[in-house]
Amino acid sequence: MCGIAGYLGFEPLSQDRVKTCLATMERRGPDAQRFIFGELGDSHYALLHSRLSIIDLDPRSHQPYYFDDCTLVFNGEIYNYIELRNELIAQGFEFQTDSDTEVLIKAYRCYGQKCVERFEGMWAFALIDQRNQQLLLSRDRFAEKPLYYLLQDQKLYFASEIKQIEAFRGGRLDPNMKQAYRHLVNGHKSLNKYGEHFYHEVEEVGFGETAIIKADLSIQKIKYWHPEYNPVQMDDAEAIERIKDTLIRSVELRMRADVPLAFCLSGGVDSSAMASIAVKSLNQDIQTFSIIDRDPRYNELDNIQATIDDLGCKHELIELSPDFDYLNQLEKLVGYHDAPVATISYLVHSRLISAMSENGFKVSISGTGADELFTGYYDHFLFQLKGLDSETRKDRISYWNEFPAKAVRNPFLQDPMRFVSKPEFRDHIYLNNNQFSEYLKHDFSEAFTEVSYSSDLLRNRMLNELYHEVVSVILKEDDLNSMYYSIENRSPFLDSNLFKTAYSIPSELLIQKGFNKYLLRESLKGILNDKVRLCREKKGFNASLNSVIDFANPDHRAYILDDSKIYDWVDKSKIEKLMKQKEFPNSYKKFFFNFLNLKIWLK
Repeated sequence: MCGIAGYLGFEPLSQDRVKTCLATMERRGPDAQRFIFGELGDSHYALLHSRLSIIDLDPRSHQPYYFDDCTLVFNGEIYNYIELRNELIAQGFEFQTDSDTEVLIKAYRCYGQKCVERFEGMWAFALIDQRNQQLLLSRDRFAEKPLYYLLQDQKLYFASEIKQIEAFRGGRLDPNMKQAYRHLVNGHKSLNKYGEHFYHEVEEVGFGETAIIKADLSIQKIKYWHPEYNPVQMDDAEAIERIKDTLIRSVELRMRADVPLAFCLSGGVDSSAMASIAVKSLNQDIQTFSIIDRDPRYNELDNIQATIDDLGCKHELIELSPDFDYLNQLEKLVGYHDAPVATISYLVHSRLISAMSENGFKVSISGTGADELFTGYYDHFLFQLKGLDSETRKDRISYWNEFPAKAVRNPFLQDPMRFVSKPEFRDHIYLNNNQFSEYLKHDFSEAFTEVSYSSDLLRNRMLNELYHEVVSVILKEDDLNSMYYSIENRSPFLDSNLFKTAYSIPSELLIQKGFNKYLLRESLKGILNDKVRLCREKKGFNASLNSVIDFANPDHRAYILDDSKIYDWVDKSKIEKLMKQKEFPNSYKKFFFNFLNLKIWLK
């Protein structure tokens, strides 16, 4: 929805720094910009807001927003704000706007810091509470909205993006090459495991976390959301009904907007389900946007067209080609992201969001998070086997060999008993990282780690993917790509009630008959067309490196091999040798894209 930034310290912040900071926030909020200075005890504070108007477009809802000794700046959406507003009215509160912003601040005044437990939405907010002499920083349950902070020299800076913290400080932050090496050698799944970023000393408010900062800059962190797997005995029919009802309600809530919204549409179940529910269950007229890659490994045109034809919706297809100047686009994105772009998917994703912007849309809806709620990756089939009895396991392996196994390229997943015999095995995740470390001029190695959430092998893996490896990375990229074009991204699968539903379903029900997302697919019967619903192929939102870079193009080769700081860290001769290969494995293409990103970032 917006950009927020702020400061708390014993010295006042200059107006020049505030103006510089606001200039970096224009893309996040082109509709209005405001700021306020104040005092909290012996400390000085500043709150900044840059608004992308989505709900109640009237200036009365501009921020900072004031009520009863509270001052709020807020980025995101409280989707259930209408229901909460009615609750607050029943308790005697009066409202001057139709915004979720006013609902948030009055819910805080009514329920205190526990108000966040009543919110269904995505948010990062900062709230000065003069009555209790404190600053609250809070972030939603899935960390959809960013909130960075830096505590340095008795000054606390916080913001939606790194560049705003740099603007407050009046200088660049020091790059963290350890994080850069992680990305290059271990890939994007390693980025959110250690609480580090591409710059030293920068931290984040965690998912499902509220930080309470007093005037003396002491910080207390409170975790209000603890994701857990709590299975309840149920059969397929009950699980399917629960999923269907909760998912439709989630989509309905996330379509609340006073501006036009559009749908990201790939050929997979997840995004196709979002669009199909909107049309068939909620009777909405929608428009979809899709990326088409003619590389047969990633080409989903047939499935995309099947959904478009089934829904009769307006649509736009964006075809990838090396003729488009992707290197220039990548430079723009790396500059805006303040970091390397995590995967090639988000280079091509930027074209999709750009097309939405050109067509006047201000909200996009995507299918992020379904794999981590209902299964979706090939190794999920094999992780599930560990928790099954021998007869059921034998049946599932038969389906595995008949369907998914034929599409699996990762050599470590050729053995279906991999995790039954060795539950701790994870070498398939950082594939070929030992070879990639050999490209470096400095030693780097870091073992794979994961957080323990559950004794259930499959669910523990999925929760790590959700909070530390996959979705957490996707959400940062989604946010920055979308904000670059002043668009808000929404993800209906990231709904607290849907999470609770999904994580109450016994793991053995999730994958059946050779289908991942078996229960989700069954819940969509009659809503999602069967060509997509019953498609077993897993392509994901991805693209071929050759669709964006032409290694035979002398300009592209010169761009990659010109003098650069990257070659203080990476062996140039090995990169040149890799480029001469006519074909190299997919993992090496990911490595090369990460290298290219790092080269641009260091520049």
